[in-house]
Amino acid sequence: MRETTIKWPRVNAAWLRSPAIEKVFAALAKDGATTRVVGGAVRNTLIDRPVNEVDIATTAIPDETMRLARAAGLGAYPTGIDHGTVTVVADGQSYEVTTLRRDVETDGRHAVVAFTDDWKEDASRRDFTINALYCDPDGTLYDPVGGFEDLRKRRVRFIGDAKQRIREDYLRILRFFRFSAQYGNGQIDPTGLAAADELKEGLVLLSAERVRAEMLKLFAAPGAPEALDVMYKAGILQLAIRTRIEPDRFARLVAIEAALGEAPDPITRLAALAVIHPGDDRFLAEQLRLSNAEASRIAAVFTGEPGIDPETPEATGRAALYRLGPENFKRAVMLAWARTEASPNAPNWRARALLPDRWKAPKLPVSGSDVIALGVAPGPALGGILKAFESWWIGNNFPTDAEQQCNVLKLLAAKALA
Repeated sequence: MRETTIKWPRVNAAWLRSPAIEKVFAALAKDGATTRVVGGAVRNTLIDRPVNEVDIATTAIPDETMRLARAAGLGAYPTGIDHGTVTVVADGQSYEVTTLRRDVETDGRHAVVAFTDDWKEDASRRDFTINALYCDPDGTLYDPVGGFEDLRKRRVRFIGDAKQRIREDYLRILRFFRFSAQYGNGQIDPTGLAAADELKEGLVLLSAERVRAEMLKLFAAPGAPEALDVMYKAGILQLAIRTRIEPDRFARLVAIEAALGEAPDPITRLAALAVIHPGDDRFLAEQLRLSNAEASRIAAVFTGEPGIDPETPEATGRAALYRLGPENFKRAVMLAWARTEASPNAPNWRARALLPDRWKAPKLPVSGSDVIALGVAPGPALGGILKAFESWWIGNNFPTDAEQQCNVLKLLAAKALA
């Protein structure tokens, strides 16, 4: 097979020169296998974006990969052996090493594969052209399907027949929009969009866990508002998140985050998109199999605390900040802000959202031991006194006078002992 080789630019990155990956390349070269880095690490390096993981493709079959790695003193674990993937560990760094493959059978969720030594065949089974870029250990770039030109022009296109790619795995519909939002030029490829629209009913075959993972990544992407708008108009978003949704509110939250200099938060963005009525948070948590921590964060920012509203006195805002904590408070304000028509630069909303930056909530100045010292035995009465003191303290804007605090605590203890 004649490969298309691009001599310039070369892949030049510290991760490609690390001793760990050099050990992996050297181990797999012992029996003459050809080994290259593939996918995201190559793609992101070429456009100067962070590289979080390095995946490797090789002509060695999985058993050979494991044998060669272990012979070189490296760790080797069959983490996805049926699909040709072995995790190789060098100097504490893990690499997924996968044998070149071709699809034998697909059902829209899983694939049965056969191994090959044909790089074009391996590239042709991947999803998008920009994900089918390979590089040798010396940085030489291989581009079997025209991915570099698409990357340069910020185009996200399916490899070959878009409908065939989607039928192989319906998750690729969501990945198409996610990669378009992350790497695209703001224009959704019309061929890919038409295929996704035609085959969108296949999304119902996917597990909630796979949909959740892909959608949260999409929510955090730079072009998420535009991508979600296209998905919504095509009826695709409604099949991924099967509840009432408001893309406009999602877009307003994104604009507010940008105005405040806040990093994208996919969970708050999910709440903006799909938590419309009380109880929607619980529905979403079940539908998308959110973790307990994720579900709790949505519940926390969808709050009825009056201090979220900038029209309330700042003392009321401080009370809300104390109860919610700084992160949940700021996200709750931003979410409430997005539910209005107020500008992303509205000074009153901005001031309330930034309250945690200028006021740090104090710690409760009394403890159980202080109550016990007043003659109250441990038990429910003690907890009731602390709760009553906290309510007084919050309601009076967190007074700091120690004598006043002591007098109030004594009065509450005396009432409990009477």
